[in-house]
Amino acid sequence: MRKRSVWAWGIAIVCFIVLMIVTPAIPQSQEYHNFADQRKFLGIPNALNVVSNFPFLVIGLIGLVLCHHGNYFKLSLQGELWGWTCFYIGVAAVAFGSAYYHLKPNDARLVWDRLPMTVAFTSIIGIFIIERIDERKGTVSLIPLILAGVVSIMYWRFFDDLRPYAAVQFVPCLAIPLMAILLPPMYTHSTYWLWAAGFYLLAKIEEAADKPIYNWTYHIVSGHTVKHLCAAMVPVFLTLMLAKRDIETNRISLFQSWRISWSKTKENGAAVDSLTCTYSGVAVEESH
Repeated sequence: MRKRSVWAWGIAIVCFIVLMIVTPAIPQSQEYHNFADQRKFLGIPNALNVVSNFPFLVIGLIGLVLCHHGNYFKLSLQGELWGWTCFYIGVAAVAFGSAYYHLKPNDARLVWDRLPMTVAFTSIIGIFIIERIDERKGTVSLIPLILAGVVSIMYWRFFDDLRPYAAVQFVPCLAIPLMAILLPPMYTHSTYWLWAAGFYLLAKIEEAADKPIYNWTYHIVSGHTVKHLCAAMVPVFLTLMLAKRDIETNRISLFQSWRISWSKTKENGAAVDSLTCTYSGVAVEESH
């Protein structure tokens, strides 16, 4: 197992190095800071983009309290407690970092927007390793993963190259749904991971459609504001999952459970068709 882990890390590092060699640098576009909704309200610049970060603070604090108050979430492993603590700290800090950035959008402030988000992303990967692969490896990987996220932001800031940050941000977007589907869970209610991933994907689409959404809503709300609210649903679903779940006694992956359900559905459908044909045959005979 240890040898396989070394090989996996080695292959990942080699792939990253090759990617950095063969792909061009991605500088931060200054157009990124030009958001559709720049209205001021009660003296707050870019008001809706600022205040729409408040849900992150609420859910982050709720998650932290429930993590540590009487073990409400029933976290059975120490690494899980550390991982979810880092996640909720990152979520709560997004409220301050993103609000600070949107008050006066520029590259220097964008660092404080991205830093807490990266802590949340990387913590989730560590949590998944703890739950689905190996407790010790996941616990040990928490700090290196968070540091990798921080380094990716520093690399962007000093070299104006977004490639490492893009990898840190988007690899979890692919890895988490795949791991949630393919790897047997330790706990019930695994589908909440997919709901969270779905809302994050929707948030990224809304972010890209900032100006079109602002126009479609007749300048009521912009895509970026809606993106904040939608992204805040990610920790909401994960918190609901933590509150509802129990230890999974029948540890099969979502993919396996879907296959079983699909097989049963097909069998039931075939049985209904057979029964229908039998009744039809009897009816024909009786008519004669």
